[in-house]
Amino acid sequence: MTSWSHRFSGGTASFGGPFRLRKQPRSLPEMSIYRNADLRSGCGCVILRAPKHRRLEAVAPSGAWDLSDSGEEDRVKPCSYAVGDQRVEDLAEGNSGEILENIRAEKSRRSNRKVEIVVAAALTVIFGVANRVLYKLALVPLKHYPFFLAQLATFGYVIVYFSILYLRYHAGIVTDEMLSTPKAPYIVAGLLEALGAATGMAAAAILSGASIPVLSQTFLVWQILLSTIFLGRRYKTSQLFGCFFVTIGVIITVASGSNAGNSLKEAGIFWSLLMIISFLFQAADTVLKEIIFLDASRQLKGRTIDLFVVNSFGSAFQAVFILALLPFLSKLWGIPFTQLPSYLRDGAACFLNYGSLSGCDGAPLLPLLFILVNIGFNISLLHLLKISSAVVSSLASTFSVPISVYMFTLPLPYIGVASALPSGFVAGAVILVLGLLIYAWTPSGSSDTNNATPHVPIT
Repeated sequence: MTSWSHRFSGGTASFGGPFRLRKQPRSLPEMSIYRNADLRSGCGCVILRAPKHRRLEAVAPSGAWDLSDSGEEDRVKPCSYAVGDQRVEDLAEGNSGEILENIRAEKSRRSNRKVEIVVAAALTVIFGVANRVLYKLALVPLKHYPFFLAQLATFGYVIVYFSILYLRYHAGIVTDEMLSTPKAPYIVAGLLEALGAATGMAAAAILSGASIPVLSQTFLVWQILLSTIFLGRRYKTSQLFGCFFVTIGVIITVASGSNAGNSLKEAGIFWSLLMIISFLFQAADTVLKEIIFLDASRQLKGRTIDLFVVNSFGSAFQAVFILALLPFLSKLWGIPFTQLPSYLRDGAACFLNYGSLSGCDGAPLLPLLFILVNIGFNISLLHLLKISSAVVSSLASTFSVPISVYMFTLPLPYIGVASALPSGFVAGAVILVLGLLIYAWTPSGSSDTNNATPHVPIT
């Protein structure tokens, strides 16, 4: 950078010393000199009328030493200057106030968002525990009709979600722009949910109950891999360790003393792999819904899509694919397809506790409680996914597993004899909580944080 120095004087009131303007080697801007006796430095005020994008360097107020082109050292005194008709000091003071206000607003927004995520995660855990407990209670009167309960949930939720969507649309919460978003992602989501249900049912018919919670921990692994691939998300080593501890903690909590390893060996590698593939479909569905929220935010110019739009259309297409797979699914449950109508009719009668069927005590209260809580769980889980990520929602759901195990050790109605607490429950719970804390307390802001990079929108 070339520098130049010149001394100006204004009659009896001189500047009292040299000053230096530094600029890139271009033609000099037009300058005007004004007297200003009020400056603390005692020098005049220089107004630079430069092009809009002209770069200007100001010497610090304490002064600086520099070399002129001739090589001599000159002391540069501080000097006030202005751009256009305003002094730079005034511009800086005004901008600094605005910048500080923006920083405070951003900090407040981030703090509020963290609180919102914590509250949403806590609600998801509560609904998750209630959902697992009430499902067990709902199967007490419907112990011979679990397939009916599954189909009631699948097709009944379509009516519930679209009814809520209708009310929110007329309330102005859901807009026409939200409803006009591409439907292809919802079709894929419905297919993934149906395939996850079909493969999960097929594997669950062979695997023991103790081995399924162990294999379900691959769900979190699939989510991390898929979010890395399709969302460009990068996780810190401490976050991966946190997820690993959560997985180990759940396995120890649920499977200790249950001979889950022997059960997996007896079932064979094929059915274990099929269950793992089932969780792959489910993890892909959650990551896809996260992509739907991100794409909709861009299409709606910063506005977020209502989660009931995603829930309603996703459930509708899931019901369509489940209907197409109904002959296959009924066979998995040991129900010949020709006998399916009579089975569903008897299941409905037991659900309503109507007719001469025996063993339906607790219906319809317990199944209805399960359905209501399951709807709340699905909504809270999707809301948490919307404001955070698929991995965070998975961790919250996973945290409900050991709490549910403990709940079954309590004297619950209709259950009968309470379950014994697994031998490794305390150790597994401690490891699980440690993993959650490691993941949650990992500082963000570096290049390898779990921020998503742009991806190709799904249309």
